Amino acid sequence: MSVEEGTANHGRLLGTVRGPQDVKRMTAEQLDILAAEIRDFLVAKVSRTGGHVGPNLGVVELTLAMHRVFDSPRDRLLFDTGHQAYVHKIVTGRQEGFDKLRQRGGLSGYPSQAESDHDLIENSHASTALSYADGLAKAYALRGEKRSVVAVVGDGALTGGMCWEALNNIATAGNPLVIVVNDNGRSYSPTIGGLADHLSSLRLNPGYEKVLDTVKEALGSTPLVGKPMYEVLHAVKKGIKDAVAPQAMFEDLGIKYVGPVDGHDVPAIESALRAAKNFGGPVIVHAVTRKGYGYRAAEEDEADRLHGPGGAFDIETGKLLAAPSVKWTHVFADELVAIADERPDVVGITAAMAEPTGIATLARKHPNRVYDVGIAEQHAATSAAGLAMGGLHPVVAVYATFLNRAFDQVLLDVAMHKLPVTFVLDRAGITGPDGPSHYGIWDMSVFGVVPGLRIAAPRDSATLREELREAVAVDDGPTILRFPTGTVAADLPAVRRVGPVDVLAESARTDVLLVAVGSFAGLGMEVATRVAEQGYGVTVVDPRWVRPVPAELVELAAGHRLVVTVEDGVRVGGVGSALAQAMRDADVHVPVKDLGVPADWHPHGTRAQILADLGLTAQDVARDVTGWISGLDAQSVETAADEATAKN
Repeated sequence: MSVEEGTANHGRLLGTVRGPQDVKRMTAEQLDILAAEIRDFLVAKVSRTGGHVGPNLGVVELTLAMHRVFDSPRDRLLFDTGHQAYVHKIVTGRQEGFDKLRQRGGLSGYPSQAESDHDLIENSHASTALSYADGLAKAYALRGEKRSVVAVVGDGALTGGMCWEALNNIATAGNPLVIVVNDNGRSYSPTIGGLADHLSSLRLNPGYEKVLDTVKEALGSTPLVGKPMYEVLHAVKKGIKDAVAPQAMFEDLGIKYVGPVDGHDVPAIESALRAAKNFGGPVIVHAVTRKGYGYRAAEEDEADRLHGPGGAFDIETGKLLAAPSVKWTHVFADELVAIADERPDVVGITAAMAEPTGIATLARKHPNRVYDVGIAEQHAATSAAGLAMGGLHPVVAVYATFLNRAFDQVLLDVAMHKLPVTFVLDRAGITGPDGPSHYGIWDMSVFGVVPGLRIAAPRDSATLREELREAVAVDDGPTILRFPTGTVAADLPAVRRVGPVDVLAESARTDVLLVAVGSFAGLGMEVATRVAEQGYGVTVVDPRWVRPVPAELVELAAGHRLVVTVEDGVRVGGVGSALAQAMRDADVHVPVKDLGVPADWHPHGTRAQILADLGLTAQDVARDVTGWISGLDAQSVETAADEATAKN
């Protein structure tokens, strides 16, 4: 039943669901109605707040079946990435929180331990759930606890190397563990009917393997024809199984496989899950689903089935309600294409994020020069190193938070070889609704220690274009270009340039040098105006390239009484810290105050709300700067008085 059609009893059954036990009691007919009501609910709620629509519409029946077969929270249900856990939240009694989904005081867009005992993994980075599951299953086995562990992983996440490392260890350990592969990207159809169900049950029957072993032993002792006959029979057995299930990639690992199963057929998926639960070892249940299932606007969205609208959208069309605006990502994408048109050596790489990072724009113009490596950031970095060794200049575009996963590769595979690779980090800084695992606040601190790596932070579209061109012109080492999410700021021209440093505002008085990093340039200008009203002069500069610290920035600092840095990244090891160290090394003893993001797990909310909480608004910064510089005045007066007293 589609969302548009609705149901005569819209919301009636859903209103009775306060926990998994309510779903367990329902009949097959009631489950069909409940699934339709959940889809209505999801579209209605998420259309007002934005969030992950398509993935959750695709797992409604799968999630209901999981909660009917397993006993959460005693049995642990782990969602890889977690953006498909909305239905899980609904089933576990959190319907009321959807009115403020991804908003301050409302539900997180991902599993959250603070919300419910039914949630365990909060990290929303992909390809991690199987490793969590491996450890949990080992722990329960060692402690003698009879508890099921279920990991839901998407077919896309299986492109990540961690999944295969985990699968190798899961097979070796042999502990009870159910791996649900939510496959919404395959072309083959699920097997349907009694034969498929019978074969799945047979494969998970311990007696089945015992019979095979007995046959092997008996035929193995038969001279001449025994071993060849077994191999023929074994091949026939494999052929029968492979005819109904594409399991070849898993059987060599030693993990039992069931499927493909129709992920929108509750009885079918329940049957497979119960068989897997009772098997006593690791089992893969392959569920074929359709992303955006049951909602016409999502099913007709060719790009990503309405994967994750960033804001409110029209229910009928699926289109965002907010007027289109120029995003940072759009500016980068357009400029990259322009550069690629001029330079045939420039190629693009992304890790399953072609559309969100803008690399898809390059792919449409130069399809043979773009590589989407899947959810494999480590491979992306080292593959880029190989491309650079081969005479190309790769541009690797990922979200800022995800490059953390490839630190070792950037350090040793790229930087140590002094290779020209440009990493473009979208969603840098505090991003807001997606919460702490998606905040791109670590890059300037983490990658600032990499020798020979240069980091740029543009303040507007003009400097983004300029700094991207400067980055791809570097031929003796890696570069990083980072920018925030959302609408790009209006162009802010410089008064003058000192080396690579842009001077944005100057005063006759040189009281304060305000170093405004990247998107905080506009904030810096407002701070200067506010502080000037208190009688102090502020020079506002945008360093443009923040690592290594420009020598010209240190020279400018030497000509002021106080240096204040403000950055959209963690303070520990950040730009302010690096500048203070550079000043000490140059024997410049001007006091430095660094403002930035504390190294902590900051809750979800709007970017503006979180920055206000952190004191990173123009009003807060101006108040701090005024207090610090007036404190220096008071200290100077006190010192002068002491000196006068001493003379007398």
